[in-house]
Amino acid sequence: MPVLVDTSVWIDFFRGYATPQVIRLKELLGQQEIVLGDLILAEILQGIREHEVARVEKAFAAFRVVPLVGEAVARQSATNYRALRSRGITVRKTIDCLIATWCIRNRTPLLHSDHDFLPFVNLGLLDAGSSRSDLLS
Repeated sequence: MPVLVDTSVWIDFFRGYATPQVIRLKELLGQQEIVLGDLILAEILQGIREHEVARVEKAFAAFRVVPLVGEAVARQSATNYRALRSRGITVRKTIDCLIATWCIRNRTPLLHSDHDFLPFVNLGLLDAGSSRSDLLS
């Protein structure tokens, strides 16, 4: 089962931080398929300095890039957004709603360090930050 890694984790990874999510990512590398979402790729490449581009591009060459948005995901993302809003939860970023929805639709765990994804657990989002046995079940 592939795992999608969010921008929040990649940023910490490239900065050399030893967060629990970065440690988990390092555990997953070579053991589990990591996929890179096109929106996440864009976020990372937009946010880095010019002298970092070659290093990041080289690191990302090892991963399959998957398209995260299409009509079905866009429509379901809007439905998920409204469902959460009706419960008093406002998702701050459209891109997070799209990423979470793609993961739910594709039954792909998400490794993240962004609290904005937590409300999506009730909608079926799988957390890749848990133990390896949880990912494989």
